[in-house]
Amino acid sequence: MSGTPAETPTRREYVTGGVALIGGGLLAGCTSIGSETNSGGTSEKSTTGTTADDGSYSVTMAPAGKVEFDGVPENVFSIFPQYADMAVALGHGDAINSIYVPEMSGKTMNTYYDRLDGVSFDWNGLSDPLKNGLSKELLYQLDSDVHLVDPAYVSTQNNWSQSDIEDIRNNIGPMFGNFYSGTHDRPPEGYRDGYQYYELWEMFGKVADVFREQERYRELKKVHDDVLATIENKLPPKSERPTAVRVTYSDGKFYTYHLNEPGYWLADTRPLGATDAFAEQEWGSLWGTVDFETMLEADPDVILHLWGISPGYYLDEIQTQIENHAAGQKLSAIRNDRFYAAGMRYQGPIMNLFQLEMTAKQLYPEQFGEWPGYVTGKPYPEIPKGERLFDRQRLSDVITGNF
Repeated sequence: MSGTPAETPTRREYVTGGVALIGGGLLAGCTSIGSETNSGGTSEKSTTGTTADDGSYSVTMAPAGKVEFDGVPENVFSIFPQYADMAVALGHGDAINSIYVPEMSGKTMNTYYDRLDGVSFDWNGLSDPLKNGLSKELLYQLDSDVHLVDPAYVSTQNNWSQSDIEDIRNNIGPMFGNFYSGTHDRPPEGYRDGYQYYELWEMFGKVADVFREQERYRELKKVHDDVLATIENKLPPKSERPTAVRVTYSDGKFYTYHLNEPGYWLADTRPLGATDAFAEQEWGSLWGTVDFETMLEADPDVILHLWGISPGYYLDEIQTQIENHAAGQKLSAIRNDRFYAAGMRYQGPIMNLFQLEMTAKQLYPEQFGEWPGYVTGKPYPEIPKGERLFDRQRLSDVITGNF
């Protein structure tokens, strides 16, 4: 855009962070959203934002509160892949300037996108905001219109104070994200009053408001609603469902995760309602750590290995290590070929659709068709059209704007 300095708005004028801080009475109560099928966002009601006569608009989400924008963000900071995936889904993937471990996150996202015509994410050259700890200098360098990150999460990082967060908001751009909805963990002190928990697709609706892509969001949510309806209609009775656990294996230990608890980290397992092999375990958080003997004692029918399609965690390498252990080779999931590659917990809407389909097939092959397995480094496997939980072309058309 050309013009004199007086005519051309700076980025600070372009996107401003009029944030009403928590504790000021704007946000009251801590709401827990129940079912993924009842998520809010912009599909069942008008936009969560408001528009002023001058074309500026605001979007509200805890803990940031009410954030004001003068235009659609064009340069966007993110840490975790769910926000990058949201941007891609809304047609704004090119706006993302940073992501956690770009090669791992980017390759994982493209593992799914390779099955969608015209959809991809260029992660090459993106900054890794956590490579050397979250840096204020990096945020100034990137000069982003908006930071899709939870200020409560930022406050827990080394060398960050509340005044630092305010400086970023005032001098660069607002923070707009919600981290603790992933696990429903308690946010840090100073952010507990007014903190709200959102489901994945509700939070996605709010990000859609930031990008002013409400119509695209509504169409995407229809795809998601259809997937949930298909799953609900085909699920076997609870008494016929397998026992399962989601894990990450490392150095002789299984980091184990519950399947059916609240939080968007479980948006791909909770709707499928498998019997959690460790449901009675109280870990004090969403995950715990067990050894081979404890895993063998529980002996779940299905083991879903988190990150199993991501570089550094590929399933074949992990499975070989487990099979070489005296107790590991006795696990029913290993003996019966029901040790599967699962997706990422940091999932956005596109990832969530594929991971719901993947997990449905892994848990319930008789109802949803056999999972063909994942080949290391390759795209998401080709699924016969009659066994897909959603139409790839329909999804592609919405993402690329051809709807």
